Amino acid sequence: MKKLVFATNNTHKLDEIRAVLANDIEIISLAELNCFDDIPETGNTLEENALIKAKYINDKFGLDCFADDTGLEVDALGGEPGVFSARYAGENQNSQKNIKKLLWNLKDKNNRSARFRTVIAYIENENMLYFEGVIAGEIISETRGTSGFGYDPVFVPKGYSQTFAELGADEKNRISHRALAVKKLAEYLQSQRL
Repeated sequence: MKKLVFATNNTHKLDEIRAVLANDIEIISLAELNCFDDIPETGNTLEENALIKAKYINDKFGLDCFADDTGLEVDALGGEPGVFSARYAGENQNSQKNIKKLLWNLKDKNNRSARFRTVIAYIENENMLYFEGVIAGEIISETRGTSGFGYDPVFVPKGYSQTFAELGADEKNRISHRALAVKKLAEYLQSQRL
């Protein structure tokens, strides 16, 4: 079974990735490498941030790896919070404060359409590839559900009536932006083994 390092310290993301790739690839976390470095996300795009993290780990350990960056893009806010989704309410903030700021900024907006977008940067030897997953939906005006993390309690994916936080991990992992990007990565890795 192929082993790959996932350049994240986010346990929620790690659980989601492992659930999607369970039978195909062994995912090694940064903690399992004893790497607790705070890798700065200084890029202006999701692609740049994903590559910064993957390149950092590849340079430091010489291992094949991938990293992701995800953003919530809200149409009425010109794509905000986007690349700043985790820090939308400022540095050292949390999901509740980010959601509060998002809902405040949308209070007078009729258009609530949004999308989650994940970009994975994958480095193998000298090769670098990107994989993207996008899921459209809308932002509701109050939080609902206790599952998931980040903006999940206010995001209802298109075709559903429940938020990501209400759907539960299994359903979210089947349809989410991250799952779509990871499936593209998995398909690529499988095609290389044929």
